Amino acid sequence: MVYTADRDGSAAAAVRLRPATAEDVGGVLALWSIAAENAGRPSDTRDAVGRLLARDPDALLLAVDETDRVIGTIIVGFDGWRCHLYRLAVHPDARRQGVGRLLLEHAEQRLRDLGGTRIDAMVLEQNQLGQRVWGAAGYTEQDDWRRWVKPITDSA
Repeated sequence: MVYTADRDGSAAAAVRLRPATAEDVGGVLALWSIAAENAGRPSDTRDAVGRLLARDPDALLLAVDETDRVIGTIIVGFDGWRCHLYRLAVHPDARRQGVGRLLLEHAEQRLRDLGGTRIDAMVLEQNQLGQRVWGAAGYTEQDDWRRWVKPITDSA
């Protein structure tokens, strides 16, 4: 599915939303390297993103510009019970133009369509920009939860 939105009122500046394909993985990783939280993310590899796409071809939603360059991403996860959003990232040159909002709106709609009722998003405490974005989108911080993590591979 492809959605089109005008960023600045001109047809040339249209942003399209579409699911990622295997051909997009390089562009996704390049965007994440400059626009996302990358410290401590050893799973950001071609293989890892490829596994995500193989498991759920609609999970990684992209915003692309008129040249099909990846300018935004969000991972939309649903396990049949819980709804999770990850990796909301927008290229610095495309920020404050509604790209993140558009990605969030379509991610939320996908989760509604799948039967989801409540969404969570994980944002690093020190990511002040991320904190502001999620708050502005109507998400509230939950101070009573802690995330517990355990690597399950030798390389982790």
